[in-house]
Amino acid sequence: MAHVADFYNKNGYFSGIAVLSAEEVANLQTHFGQLEENTGKDDAQYSLHNVHLNHPWVMDIASHPKLLHSVRQILGHNIILLDSRFICKYPESEVLQPHGTKPYVAWHQDIRYWGVEGEVVTAWLAVDDADQENGCMCVIPGTHTLGILEHKVAEEKGNMLTSNQSIPTHLFDVTKSTPCPVKAGQMSLHSGLLVHGSDPNRSNRRRCGYVIRYVSTDAKPIKDPNRPRSFPATVVISGYDEYKHFEDHCPVGFSNQPVAT
Repeated sequence: MAHVADFYNKNGYFSGIAVLSAEEVANLQTHFGQLEENTGKDDAQYSLHNVHLNHPWVMDIASHPKLLHSVRQILGHNIILLDSRFICKYPESEVLQPHGTKPYVAWHQDIRYWGVEGEVVTAWLAVDDADQENGCMCVIPGTHTLGILEHKVAEEKGNMLTSNQSIPTHLFDVTKSTPCPVKAGQMSLHSGLLVHGSDPNRSNRRRCGYVIRYVSTDAKPIKDPNRPRSFPATVVISGYDEYKHFEDHCPVGFSNQPVAT
């Protein structure tokens, strides 16, 4: 798996990593289908935030040995799970949107919103097949080397980012946009500094992904008014937290004992 770290360090991402077996995919889709039914599709688009704290089957995914094996190639053995969220794009016929809007994710960098000093690795694990037709993630390779870029209010309606911000396209080469299609049970990894986004779902299929943020235990929360952030769902997911930088931000019952090694 050394090639994962090599490619990631050069390009800021790595895609198409197999994580779940066919049986595990089926179980994930069944569990998520039940959660989606209970929540409703309107809220399932972006509101299923940090449910790994409440549902053991979600934590099983976030701590899956094959997933963590790849993340360790980048962050090392001692890892904290910062945050997680299910993100769904539905066909237009299934979820009512404001007139003339189609949900998309504007060009952005995750680290702009995370209030963290250190490398943030995002895992995007596919609950459904994600391709260009139903709005898979697209990345701009190499932009993780540019630092934090300017983010402005998005001009196009339908941006799923709660900040409703977007990076002006004159700040990077949009012609290098690279789609990251993944089959259900596969994942991509990307740096918190990588410019990425996704187009609307133009298919008749749901596109659901489980997004998980990881940091090495030596990362630190920072006080930055432009990046305010709390970490109420933090869990030591691998190894041991010898620094305890996030301990004051953790939920009741937080332990330095790993969920998985």
